[in-house]
This record gives sequence, C-alpha cells and structure tokens, in this order.
Amino acid sequence: MFNIKEKNIDLGDGRIITLETGKMARQADGSVLLKMGKTMLLATVVSAKEAKEDTDFMPLSVEYKEKYASSGRIPGGFLKREARPSDYEILISRLVDRALRPLFPDDYHAETFVTINLISADIDIIPDALAGLAASTALSLSDIPFNGPMSEVRVARINGSFIVNPTATQLKDADMDLMVGATFDNVLMVEGEMKEVSESDMIEALRVAHQAIKIQCQAQIEFAAEAGKGPRREYSHEEKDEDLKKKVWDETYDPCLQAARAAVADKHRREESFNEVLEGFLSQYTEEDAVNETLVKKYFNEVVREAARRLVLDDNIRLDGRKPDQIRPIVCEIDPLPATHGSALFTRGETQSLTTVTLGTKLDEKIIDDVLNKGTEKFTLHYNFPPFSTGEARPARGVSRREIGHGNLAHRALKNMMPPESENPYTIRVVSDILESNGSSSMATVCAGTLALMDAGIQLKKPVSGIAMGLITDKDSGKYAILSDILGDEDHLGDMDFKVTGTRDGITATQMDIKVEGLSFEVLTKALDQARAGRMHILDIMRNVIESPRPELKPHAPRIEMLTIPKELIGALIGPGGKVIQEIQRETGSTIVVEEVNGHGDVKVFGENQETITAALEWIKRIVAVPEIGQVYKGKVKTIVQFGAFVEILPNKDGLLHISEIDWKKVRTVEDVLKVGDELDVKLIEIDSKTGKLKLSRKVLLPRPPKEEGGERPRHDDHRN
Repeated sequence: MFNIKEKNIDLGDGRIITLETGKMARQADGSVLLKMGKTMLLATVVSAKEAKEDTDFMPLSVEYKEKYASSGRIPGGFLKREARPSDYEILISRLVDRALRPLFPDDYHAETFVTINLISADIDIIPDALAGLAASTALSLSDIPFNGPMSEVRVARINGSFIVNPTATQLKDADMDLMVGATFDNVLMVEGEMKEVSESDMIEALRVAHQAIKIQCQAQIEFAAEAGKGPRREYSHEEKDEDLKKKVWDETYDPCLQAARAAVADKHRREESFNEVLEGFLSQYTEEDAVNETLVKKYFNEVVREAARRLVLDDNIRLDGRKPDQIRPIVCEIDPLPATHGSALFTRGETQSLTTVTLGTKLDEKIIDDVLNKGTEKFTLHYNFPPFSTGEARPARGVSRREIGHGNLAHRALKNMMPPESENPYTIRVVSDILESNGSSSMATVCAGTLALMDAGIQLKKPVSGIAMGLITDKDSGKYAILSDILGDEDHLGDMDFKVTGTRDGITATQMDIKVEGLSFEVLTKALDQARAGRMHILDIMRNVIESPRPELKPHAPRIEMLTIPKELIGALIGPGGKVIQEIQRETGSTIVVEEVNGHGDVKVFGENQETITAALEWIKRIVAVPEIGQVYKGKVKTIVQFGAFVEILPNKDGLLHISEIDWKKVRTVEDVLKVGDELDVKLIEIDSKTGKLKLSRKVLLPRPPKEEGGERPRHDDHRN
C-alpha cells in the first residue's frame, strides 16, 4: 500500500536526520516526514495548477504549526484547541518563507501553500532549525517549479566552539545564535542574536553553517532522484509582448535616468517624477488603442529599477543624492511624552519612531504558553507600523507578520544589554510606533528603544544602535556598491537587505535577506565593516542627546523595593487563602509579589509613590519580624484574663503581660487599667526557652516612683526587675 522511501543525513556527531516520503499526506504535491530523535515534522506543499488572473507576484504562504499533542499537552483557553499562531510560530514561518521565496521562478504566479506541522516533540531538540529542510525536501519531491533545494541550520558558539543545530540545553550557554538559510551555492537568509561578537566571528559562523547546509542540499538532490521524482510542471503565467517591452525601454529609460539623477530626497516627489514619465508614455495611446497597461507598468518598473541601479554603479550617487556610505540626517529627542515612564523620538531622514517605555511588576510579565516553551518574559518590545506612516489610505487590521518580525529583531538587539534582574526588578515594555517610514524602521526602533530606556532610568549595560545595509550588483561587469542606511526604494530595487545592530564593542543582532546569486563572503565582510562605521556614527549622535542612563526613575514612575524573608515566614505573610497579603495591598494601595527563590522568600513591593511602599514595607516587617528581648513594641490588647492580658506585639505574635507588670502601683484587677483593643507600649523581657512564650512588661517603661518614708518603695508583690 505504501511506497516508502528514506534518506539519512549524518550531522557528524552521531545525530541522524531521517527524511521519509510515501507514507503520510500522499495527496499533496509533495510531502516529507522529517525525524530526529523523538522530534517529527510533517511538511507538505500544494500549488494551484493555474495562476489567478492579473497576478504578477508569487502568492506563497508558509505556515509552521506546533501541535500540543506533540509534547503531551492539552491547549489552554476555553476551546482547548490550537487557535491563532503564536509569535514563535509566525517567526519560524517567516524564516522559512524568506529562504524559499527567492527560489521560485520570477514568472511563476500560482498560489502555493507550504505547511510544516510539529507532530512529535523532543524537548531538547529545537524544531525551528529543521523546518526549512523539511519544507525544501517536500518541494524537491514535488513537480512544482523550484530552483532549490535549500536548507536551514542553527549555528551557535558555545565555549568558543561552533555547533550546528545545538540542543536546547547547549544553547543556554551560547554567545552567538544564528539561523542561516542557503542553497548549495549561496547564502539566502540570516537571522540571529549575539553577545557583542566581532564581524569576523560572524562571518566564520556563516561559513560553518553553509558547509553543513551543502551536505543537506546534496542529500535532498539524491533523495529526489531515489524517490523517482518526475519533471517539473509546465506553466505559462505571464503574458509577454516583446515589441511593447522594447518600446517602453526605448522611450522611458533616459527620462527615468534623468529623474533619478535629480536626487530628490522626498520619496513622494520622486514617485511623482517617475509617474510623470509613465503618464507621458501612456498619453500617446487613445481609448481606441489596445495597449495593455498592466504590461506597460510591469516593463516600466523594470526600467525604473535599472535606472536607479545604474545611477549608483556608474555615478556613485543614490536616489536621494547621498553617497553609498552616507547616512541620512538624524535628529534624536528624549522625553517628548512627559507622562510616560520613558520616551524618545528618533528621526532618520523620512523614517521616524516614537518609542515609549512602561514599567510594571512581575504580575505584568508576558506569559508564554507555547508547545515547547512555557514561562514568563520580563522584557517585551512591540513594533507598530500604521498605514499613515507611508501615506497609505487604508485601515489598520490587527498585527501583521512583518510587525512581529521587526519587533522580534529589535527585541533581540536590546535584550542582552538589559540590566540583570538583581539590579532591575521591573517588568519592562517598549513600544515603537512608526510615524514615518522610508526604510530601516526596525533599526530606528533599536535606536529609539535605547534612548527611551536610558530616559526611563533603566541602567542599560551599553547603548545599542542599528543600521540597514543594501547592495547593488552588476553580474556582467562585476561591479557592486554597498549602501549604508538604505531607503525603502533601495530595499525593493537592490540585491540585499542586511540589518546589523550592536554596541561600540560588537554585534548584538542581525537579519539578512540576499536576492542575488553568488554573493561572496568578501562582499559580506565589506558590508559588515561599513555597517560598523555607520553604527559608530549613529551612536555618536545618540550620545550627544543622552550619554548615559538617568541615575533615577522619573518622579511619576512607579517604584519597587525588595526584601528577603525566611522561607518559613512566607505563609505568615500570605495568610490563609491570601487574606493577610490582600489586606496589606488593599489598605496601602501597593502590589506585593512573593516568590520562593533558593530557599528564601523574595518579596517585591510595588507602589505609585514612596509613601505607599513605606507603609507596606513596615507592615510586612512587622509580620516577619522575630521578637527580640529588650525590644519595645506598640502592642494591642487581644484578651484579658484574671492574671493579666495577652498583648499582640507583632502580627500573630502575642505575649503575656502579667498583672504584676502592668504598673508599679498595685493593680487589683486588670480591667481597672486595660480593656480589649487598647494600644500600649510594652517591653519584651523574657522568651521561654522551651515553649517560646513571650513575657512582657509595661511598668518598666513607666517612671519608677520615689521611695516612701521608711526607705522603701511601694510594693504590691514580691516581683523584682
């Protein structure tokens, strides 16, 4: 019934990846089951037979989904089923998409769906590094036009050594974590975070990753041949008119080159100048003329692309008039929003980020409930890209995958520079709202995030800046130009988008997409060196605005104070059913979080002002205080008995005030002096070593009466102090 084929890939250290086809999902155009240990990924691909009308792009959808059953768990929520994709699933989908998309033919426009399901999970085998291999293998086994194969691996540096696809346990000790996607010949995609590593170390990591990927690509080629894969399907998704194409090029190239050479910094004015050329070309046709405007616009876009590229390669000038390594004007401002806990406005050319910082308690931490990752996160960063930032008239509907991806990049850039928890008890949320965009908005977020955190008084280890690099190449002549701080147009028209963030001492995060074949490590090295110079330039400008984090939080920012209590007193502080801690919070207006850490209790008190925190701390200290002989306490009479009164000197700690210790004068009955509810000062004079009972005295705090005639003081019993 099944025609099962298998292929093993040896990672070289005893670990084996097995690719299997012919058993599961046989009606898909291509399917593969990837196995490594207990981890299993099922990748399928299906592509429509025909393209939809007027589609001039590749409608590719990549979905990575983790099944809760794979790790023996039931989903949370009311419905108890997998719902919308998590941020982690979206990020992995993007990683695979970015590596696959350049490998489809430019003229292939059929809807194509790649689905990767995690159906069995080993907690120590990270599946994201295997998703690209599974997806590419499914495509290689199908008849869908695909210029692969490709694969993806994670490379981490642990204790000075590079490890390909490390375990989750090993990754905790890494100072470099890179995901790399590549074909046998070319690197396509890079994304990762680092702890201030050098440019040369990053290049070496890419070399290690590419060597591993070559082995996996060769295995896919062999597997497809062994599985008897047939020829790729034939298709015709584009209408072509070579005569019209030649006419468009002949009549619009020189005007477009002239418009490009005008070096207009305003992108809307540049668009208008190019549109005037297009409208001028179309004006020669009347309604009776049967000209295909869709084709005209397609060919015209090719003309604009070539004109912009020749401007850089031949004239060493960019569309906005800058030289290749020149960065747009930068204006930084801190504290533009006086009511926030921290804020900054970062403007670079026509890209602008308004970023805020908000401080919270442990109760505000982000809860993570992914299939393989559960816990909380103290530092979050969100990136918002509203349509008005590019002048678009459309509604904003939810959070896009792009926003999640850009926010994740900025988060990774900053997180390793955040202060340790022992120095920062706050939960921190950074939000970047892009108000204008013309390229490099994620890098503007990194810069604005640094400024806002420093404005808030968060003691960053070092400031971080970011820059987006581009590349223009000419295969025929071998000429190329590396562009610093690219525009949106240069991102679309160029051959590379390479984002690099870091401090003065090294790289903290990177994201790269390469759109051209044969990009050498020599060019990448030059791009990294030029990026470093750009980062330093931006850091200098930022330093002129704020050189170091504010020494204190803003006056209106909430405060947190911490104290440590014995483990056995945690229950007394919380009280039965949380009664005690809830009363403290209610009466003082504070928020209190108690955790058992390393055999003791960590107590964090959060309040809007110092008075709130002080009141809560004093209450807590009374609860956890240990009675000391000789200490004076303000007590409250709880019970009266014939021989004295029981006085509460600390929460839930009573002592006996014997009738003889109430006053120097003789007291006939306790009720003559005290009643239940009275507050009085008492001194702890004894703790029974066997029972722990407390003995109190009031009279020792009262003035001792003078001696009566006869040389004796008044007595009411034989007790002496």
